[in-house]
Amino acid sequence: MRAQTIGLVAHTGKAGVSDLARELVREFQRHGITVLMERATAGLAKMSESVDVAELNHAADLIVVLGGDGTILNVVAETGGNTKPIFGINVGSLGFLTCVNSSAYREAVAAIVRGDIVYSARALLEVELRDECRTILSLRALNDAVVSRGDLSRLIRLRARVDGETLTEFNADGLIVATPTGSTAYSLSAGGPILAPHSGVFVITPICPHVLTNRSVIVSESSVIEVSPARNEYPTFLSVDGREPVRVPSHGEVVVRRAETTLQLGFLPEVTFFAVLRQKLKWTGSNI
Repeated sequence: MRAQTIGLVAHTGKAGVSDLARELVREFQRHGITVLMERATAGLAKMSESVDVAELNHAADLIVVLGGDGTILNVVAETGGNTKPIFGINVGSLGFLTCVNSSAYREAVAAIVRGDIVYSARALLEVELRDECRTILSLRALNDAVVSRGDLSRLIRLRARVDGETLTEFNADGLIVATPTGSTAYSLSAGGPILAPHSGVFVITPICPHVLTNRSVIVSESSVIEVSPARNEYPTFLSVDGREPVRVPSHGEVVVRRAETTLQLGFLPEVTFFAVLRQKLKWTGSNI
């Protein structure tokens, strides 16, 4: 499908992003494609016309994000998970969700103009924070939901259940519930496995568990995962896709399930998940 209207969102703190944004606008307009710019992005690029993210998400056929994985996560957060397809151009270092570097922006524009972008449907999490009586908070996540100790230098005990059955009590710094997309983020740093994007599973990974036999558990994406404090002497916090932590009530729980919506993540036709892994993780096949 050829996009007629492009939404442009950039990480305004990245060096060179203002020049890149202006170049992209010129390239798209040269091909007769309308570009809507998010307000902060337009201000940085010294463009007069701009819209907020919600309006941009409503009107655009495709959102082009200049930045890294965090910038894409912010767009998903600001649109409530009901996000138009996203194509990421990496302005930074790692970037598992972006498929081209900023130096190749012309190739990216040409592929978008031709309608050659390949889309990968990425599962989202529906994350609810509940107390004894009601749902306090409901959010969607592309990467993960993390229940942790916050800044306190003490282990916390977390009770985890899957589809109503007790998994175990984790004595750890916290617990990560990650999608396949999020398996290359915090979960990977905590020792979790890498999941292929369409594997149809989620992974539950403890953070620095006290019991060495506590390891990641892979569950079906149809599972309902419940995490609650097993003891109340220390505070427990919920963070969704790295957003500001929220205190979990002493008798509260976090419920995680697959969201009804997905995110369509755009890639160039020649870019595959395993090619990105080889590049980003520097899997060269050497012995070093």
